[in-house]
Amino acid sequence: MLLSDMLKIGGAAGLISFTISLLIVHSQKWHGFVSNDHDLGGVQKVHALAVPRVGGLAVLGGILLGIFACALMFPKQISPARLSAILLLVLAGVPAFAAGIAEDLSKCISVRIRLLATFASAIVASALLGATINDLDIWGVDNLLQITPIAVLVTAVVVAGGANAVNIIDGFNGLAGSVITIMALAIVAVAVQHNDMLVATVGLLGAGSALGFLLVNFPRGKLFLGDGGAYFLGFWVAEGAVLLLVRNATVNSWQVLSICAYPVIEVLFSMYRRRVIQQVSPGAPDRLHLHTLIYRRVVRKLIKVEPPQAWLRNATTAGVIVPWIAMMALASVLVGHSMLAAIGLVLFQVVFYVAVYGRLVRGRWTRSATAVQVAELEPELF
Repeated sequence: MLLSDMLKIGGAAGLISFTISLLIVHSQKWHGFVSNDHDLGGVQKVHALAVPRVGGLAVLGGILLGIFACALMFPKQISPARLSAILLLVLAGVPAFAAGIAEDLSKCISVRIRLLATFASAIVASALLGATINDLDIWGVDNLLQITPIAVLVTAVVVAGGANAVNIIDGFNGLAGSVITIMALAIVAVAVQHNDMLVATVGLLGAGSALGFLLVNFPRGKLFLGDGGAYFLGFWVAEGAVLLLVRNATVNSWQVLSICAYPVIEVLFSMYRRRVIQQVSPGAPDRLHLHTLIYRRVVRKLIKVEPPQAWLRNATTAGVIVPWIAMMALASVLVGHSMLAAIGLVLFQVVFYVAVYGRLVRGRWTRSATAVQVAELEPELF
């Protein structure tokens, strides 16, 4: 795929997503009573003004309308077979998107229902596109994945976990959108290396639509991704990763995991922290994610601003985290074809995450955080 073709596909999705984002922001006086995030005192909220949280409409529109626009304007770049596969993937993502956008509008959809919806989307994708993982490059596990029901279940867990991971990191202006853009472009790079134009197109549509939304979301947070956008983009990138593995036997799963490591580590560590250290439900919301700790313990101390300029600190949080994600994604693309190097990159990111998290909790680099320290951290910071 030529660079010009890639720019056409990503640009079409980005332009449409950006346009829809602007329309949502400038029309909120008509729909803000239902679309705005009025809960400014929520446990994970750091914004001071009610803002539309239906950015998912923009990213879905960017992907769906973007592929139609490309098929009409650049038919040589989008074959009928590729268009059909993209539309089937959009269809598979409807349950995840619907559950998320319903939560954005009603604020009453349970975490369990949203998680089940992402499971459903993954299962539908397995049925429609054959997007079922049967090889994870893990001894013993790969034998089990030859059993179709187990393979479908594992795939559903991976995709649902990816969607939920993006939702977890969606806490500051520009963070989730930037991470999605980086991961999607890294998947595009690997797909192009293996001449897989379908996966490359999936990644370009995801990156373009995320970037179009990002131009409105960052730095001032005029529009939020919302659960609909987070779940759908998480599903989209996770399915791109699954299709990359399914369609290209020479791509190792550790390279893909290395590309997507940050949100995966965040969700797994959060589950461990809540269940084992704090002894609460793994799904309980809190303000102890890595990005929140960076905001409270680093950014707020470095940047002193009055309330009208509080968006500057919010946006700076993404500026601290995103360069690291970009460097790890680039390293994964360049050397991740070696399984040993890819495993090393994954382990390095895990160790680095835990070390930085522990440093932020304890205020020093030694000794693990105790349950008391973690429990006392929240009132200290908030």
